[in-house]
Amino acid sequence: MSILTSKKFQKYFVPGIVFQSCVIAGGYGTGRELVEYFMGYGPAGGCLAMCIVSLLTWSVIAGISFAFAWTFKKFDYKSFMKELMGPGWIAFEVAYIILILIILGVVEASAGSILSELFGLNKWVGIIGMAVAVFLLVINGSEMIEKVLSAWSFVLYGVYILFLILTFVNFGKDIGNNFASVPVQGNWAVGGFQYAFYNLAIIAGVLYTVKHSESPKDAGIAGFIAGIIGIVPGIILFIAMCGFYPAIIDQELPVDYILTQMNMPWLRYVFQIVLFGTLIETGSGMIYSITDRIEAAYKNKGNEAPKFTTPVVAFVLLAGTMLLAQVGLSGLIAKGYGTLAWVFLIVYVIPALTLGTYKLMKHKQAK
Repeated sequence: MSILTSKKFQKYFVPGIVFQSCVIAGGYGTGRELVEYFMGYGPAGGCLAMCIVSLLTWSVIAGISFAFAWTFKKFDYKSFMKELMGPGWIAFEVAYIILILIILGVVEASAGSILSELFGLNKWVGIIGMAVAVFLLVINGSEMIEKVLSAWSFVLYGVYILFLILTFVNFGKDIGNNFASVPVQGNWAVGGFQYAFYNLAIIAGVLYTVKHSESPKDAGIAGFIAGIIGIVPGIILFIAMCGFYPAIIDQELPVDYILTQMNMPWLRYVFQIVLFGTLIETGSGMIYSITDRIEAAYKNKGNEAPKFTTPVVAFVLLAGTMLLAQVGLSGLIAKGYGTLAWVFLIVYVIPALTLGTYKLMKHKQAK
């Protein structure tokens, strides 16, 4: 039996892998998101924010959300939010769709920048190429998405670990010096929470993976593991980036800047190809959460969604966000994500911690 199809792997790790796949290319795969929300606090401050605040926030909210989804059998974000907060689900959906549009814009902008930096191609080649790959993956359904995302995550972790090792070999002294000499700056907890809050909304988009669980406990454990799986590649990248502080702050593609400084062309090509794959992962995961929500709405009414729904929705979202991609990575990440962080604190994080916990406890007592 393949590890990808084993029950324990699907039950405990697939939800986290799909969550990480949707998070990574929304910004931190290129390193730009990590610069925006962590590097301003210095190397040590940024690590504290990621390893303590962001990780624990993701794990706790994911654990509650996954247990809630399994308990009430709500595996798409609309039915989940209606069960959680009643009519307030509409506020979440508006914010969530805006988030998806920004993420797709970031993903397409990243795809264009990567192929432009790597091969000197016009940015539209990367944008259109990524969009086509996402479209083909989405129309093949959730099972295919889970398999592709799971397999690619093993490749991703391997390349990221190799990247960190080679960075330490070449710039380990600079990394150590920057951690030791640069003081913690500002309120790093705020950056950790802000980063965590807007990414948490993605949890609602990967609830279909919780179907693999066999109990609320299984789902809760999978959620806690998801927080760890989701943040570890980001921590690896951030530590590597600290060797280039403060010059790294002004780079639109910080990771590509590091790879160029390392003067290892083969690693640059391998890393960027893997990163391009993560863009496809993120785009397909986010679009599927929308098409799954539409299909679930039809099923709740006793109908089947028209076959053209998934391809049409995927095409409209991908084509529409191509224009958004022209804003550029820095603008999308700084302006779009920053504002949504506090919106999702109100429409998701607080309801999950309060209403979600209360309803779970009440359900358990009733049983």
